[in-house]
Amino acid sequence: MDNLNILIAFTAVTAAAVVIQAGMLVGMYLAVRKTGAKVESLAADVKTKILPTADLAQNMLVELRPKISTVSDNVAETSTLLKAQLQRVDATVNDALDRARLQVIRADELLNRTMDRVEETTDMVHRTVVSPVRQMAGVVQGLGAGLEFLLGSKRRRRTEVNAPQDEMFI
Repeated sequence: MDNLNILIAFTAVTAAAVVIQAGMLVGMYLAVRKTGAKVESLAADVKTKILPTADLAQNMLVELRPKISTVSDNVAETSTLLKAQLQRVDATVNDALDRARLQVIRADELLNRTMDRVEETTDMVHRTVVSPVRQMAGVVQGLGAGLEFLLGSKRRRRTEVNAPQDEMFI
């Protein structure tokens, strides 16, 4: 009898397991059905809202692709031309700066030579003209002073004699 009880118990446990599995399958079926309904409503929303938007975006991309390609090509070409022009401007500016620098150096050298010549000319004029003129002026003044002294003593004698007459004249 023990074997029979074990067999009944085993059959009961197996039956209970089958009933539980059947309940689980029914629950899973209901859950999948509910999820399927939600997925179908989402698919309907995707079809009505997202697909037209995606189609519109696709059409815009198809229409804009040549224009975007043209703009991209133009930007690349403009960038290349701008780079070349900037290189030319840079070379021109550098050349102009080099030339200006050379002209400033030449002007500085010219000014220095001119100032040196002015100083040399001033020194030469001083040596050849001013100094002899001063010396001549000194000699002339000395002669004039000597002559005045010699001639002045005669005049002084005359003026001394005339002085009393001048005193009478009031």
